[in-house]
Amino acid sequence: MRAPVKLYLASSNAAKLAEFRALAQRVESVAVELEPLPKFDSLSIFEESAPTFAENATGKALHYSRLQTGLVFADDSGLVVPALGGAPGVHSARYAGPTTTSADRIEKLLRGLGEKTGAPRRAHFTCAIALASRGRALAVVTDRVDGEILRGPRGGGGFGYDPVFLFPPVGKTFAELPPGEKNEHSHRCKAFRKLLQFVQDR
Repeated sequence: MRAPVKLYLASSNAAKLAEFRALAQRVESVAVELEPLPKFDSLSIFEESAPTFAENATGKALHYSRLQTGLVFADDSGLVVPALGGAPGVHSARYAGPTTTSADRIEKLLRGLGEKTGAPRRAHFTCAIALASRGRALAVVTDRVDGEILRGPRGGGGFGYDPVFLFPPVGKTFAELPPGEKNEHSHRCKAFRKLLQFVQDR
């Protein structure tokens, strides 16, 4: 039996690591061990200033792979609303300012859409994940999930823009879905499956 492949997540976010571990359990065909990058908070910071999710994820993975032996992966994700010129986009986490809350960001998003109906409220979550080793990019994968923005929040789960992101196939927002069901449909899950497939095939 093939030994598990160890992957280091370039993040100190424990919740994100837990989510990736949960996603890995859903892909039984690939054995991986996911660990946080050791002493991440003491390492030099990578500034995510690129205009695309893929560039940010790749830059982050390359940066931290130079500081850690082994396979390092990093992600960047966010909400894209074409009617708002692609906003919040790569600025999703700081859309209303660097120290604002998710509620503040949702409020700004809803103000931007105003009374628009139909196509202008279409949106998608995008996730890009990059894998690197010793300063060399090995893979970059992306995926998305399509939905629409409601006029107000629904549901008490999830995080970020989940309460206003309606997933039409089930008629619920991501905040209304149990974590396991959300993971099954999420942009992060779909992209991570691609990454695990690459790891399996390499």
